[in-house]
Amino acid sequence: MAFLLFLFSGGLALADDPAMEIENALTRWMADFNAGKTERVCDLFATDVRADFRGYPTRDHKAVCDLLTKSLTDNARGYSYALDIKEILVFGDVAVVRLVWTLTIKEKDDREIKSVEPGMDIFRRQADGSWKIIRYMAYED
Repeated sequence: MAFLLFLFSGGLALADDPAMEIENALTRWMADFNAGKTERVCDLFATDVRADFRGYPTRDHKAVCDLLTKSLTDNARGYSYALDIKEILVFGDVAVVRLVWTLTIKEKDDREIKSVEPGMDIFRRQADGSWKIIRYMAYED
């Protein structure tokens, strides 16, 4: 009976909705980052990721992971992200996400620095069915 309720409530459609899967992956990553889960911080990125942030050299998987891990282990500051997804366009096994990340850095003296970072993430469905970022571009607003 529960399975029938699942089917008729739209559960099956959500299980095969790439846009929803990507939104869930982004939301899960944000929650993991904000909880300081260094062991999960690289989960959103494909091993062949290339990341561009205005004014910095292109980063590969190792550089992205190193930067995120360093942020989470910084004892002098606290880092957290908020996410605003503007649009998710899916084309087969590739998807484009237009979004805005807002990074809040909290200093030990309780001062806060906010950085609003509009950007675009390109996702590709992986062999295991998960969606991971293969390219992203961001800039500070």
